[in-house]
Amino acid sequence: MAQNMRAVEISAPGGPDVLRVTERPRPVPGHGQVVIKVAWAGVNRPDALQRAGLYNPPPGASDLPGLEASGTIEAIGSGVSGWAVGDQVCALLPGGGYAEYVATPAAHCLPVPDGMGLKEAACLPETYFTVWSNVFTRGGLKGGERFLIHGGSSGIGTTAIQLANHFGARVFVTAGSDEKCQACRDLGAEVAINYRDADFVEVMKEQGGADLILDMVGGPYIQRNLSALADDGRLVQIAFLQGPTVELNMVQIMTRRLTVTGSTLRPQSDLAKARIAQDLREAVWPLLAAGRIGPVMDSEFPLDQAAAAHTRMEGSGHIGKIVLEVAGG
Repeated sequence: MAQNMRAVEISAPGGPDVLRVTERPRPVPGHGQVVIKVAWAGVNRPDALQRAGLYNPPPGASDLPGLEASGTIEAIGSGVSGWAVGDQVCALLPGGGYAEYVATPAAHCLPVPDGMGLKEAACLPETYFTVWSNVFTRGGLKGGERFLIHGGSSGIGTTAIQLANHFGARVFVTAGSDEKCQACRDLGAEVAINYRDADFVEVMKEQGGADLILDMVGGPYIQRNLSALADDGRLVQIAFLQGPTVELNMVQIMTRRLTVTGSTLRPQSDLAKARIAQDLREAVWPLLAAGRIGPVMDSEFPLDQAAAAHTRMEGSGHIGKIVLEVAGG
């Protein structure tokens, strides 16, 4: 068996062109880990941040990009039960997804949902772990609440729309074109706001304010989000496409009893991610298997065209998820 594998590495911090095909040693599973023969790898915003030198891998993680993948279990480390060599899985990864093989904690793997292909399954972990933990666990979304999602046509957005709609929330989104707004309505959004034409603060105030907002924009949106919240509303921040630093007037937070929170997924402990995986397996995986919800696919690229995939993502013209074909299937 060959001891090396093809992979895409970040040759230096920079733009998409710094992604280079290389050869690396195949990973071996540590205690509690499995090695997956990768079929498809998801492409996500944190990959681009890492490529730009703005999001370093946690200690001990692979320096290769890629936080989710699907494929077949190739090897199993000590202390692993519940999985067998040959099982098809999708998995949240600490890094290393842009490669033919990747190691990850076995507890971060989930079965490929019944009736779903490996390509679609590769799109699930990063977005579903993020949305479930931030919207439902941290944000406490309940049926009947008004929920505003910024970036509704992104991978995170399309996932959040479907899950929130299924669990009975009233879904509002922002997006940057009429085509994206229509895609969000097709997925179950009650109102889709083209932020180039309308002010989401005014729209939400007319509705009584948002009970929960999921934001990945940051910057000037932060104060506007507070204004768009209903009394006792919650803002969950998961990214900062327009910057993390802002001058904030705290009076609204105090007088209207607002909650501001947020999280990033990658630095959380293995145990925390395992708990999210178990929640998803119980509450969400049956919905995926039944076809009630599912990933929205934008485009696919071969592994050696990872730079083109990043260019597509950073151009923000995509609707849904972008994937890399590693071995297919």
